[in-house]
Amino acid sequence: MIEKFEYGTGRRKTATARTRLYAGSGGITVNGRPFEEYFPRKTLQMIILQPLVLAKLDNKLEVRVNVTGGGVAGQAEAVRHGISRALLLVDPGLRPVLKKAGFLTRDARKKERKKYGLRAARARYQYSKR
Repeated sequence: MIEKFEYGTGRRKTATARTRLYAGSGGITVNGRPFEEYFPRKTLQMIILQPLVLAKLDNKLEVRVNVTGGGVAGQAEAVRHGISRALLLVDPGLRPVLKKAGFLTRDARKKERKKYGLRAARARYQYSKR
């Protein structure tokens, strides 16, 4: 089973999505399951479909994704990032459109670590003067 595909890696927080785009009917599979089943929330499904709809290729490409780490929202955004990167390899002319929408930029924000002497990353214990 040798099929030609384009590959893209997407990341968000601690989630990593390894994405493959095949020529096909337009189905999206995440970790061996349909993406509607893996991401039941409509907002997360919309996030995943954004780059394909923007490129008008949502019915022409088959997408297979393996995603690990993080929570569901971080995974959905990692999948979007991976699909966007793979779309560049399918058609380099999509770069200005995807760049303007912000899908090619890796969102580097992560949870800040807790510091010693504090209750959380920045929250302090309550101070009592008297």
